[in-house]
Amino acid sequence: MRIAFRMKVNDGKESEYIARHSPIWSELEDVLKSHGVETYSIFLDRATNDLFAYAEIDDLKHWKAIATTEVCQKWWHSMAALMPTNADKSPVAHDMEEVFHIEG
Repeated sequence: MRIAFRMKVNDGKESEYIARHSPIWSELEDVLKSHGVETYSIFLDRATNDLFAYAEIDDLKHWKAIATTEVCQKWWHSMAALMPTNADKSPVAHDMEEVFHIEG
């Protein structure tokens, strides 16, 4: 299953955002993989500070369960100063609808 969503980086925080993903915490990567994330990419549009995230996952229920893990909660709190967040410190994210796909 493919999913995509948009987020945003606060102005002036782009370099720090990139640095914190280079690499992400190994324990967070382990949680992502153990919850069925096969591939996950985040792209930055430097003109707008918009982030486009794309992931291939095995199951939407497993993907959503990542949010309940301790390491994910800690990650959100550590990233909160860099991007718009919800009350629980999760990043403000907007799901995107796939309208076209081609596979070779």
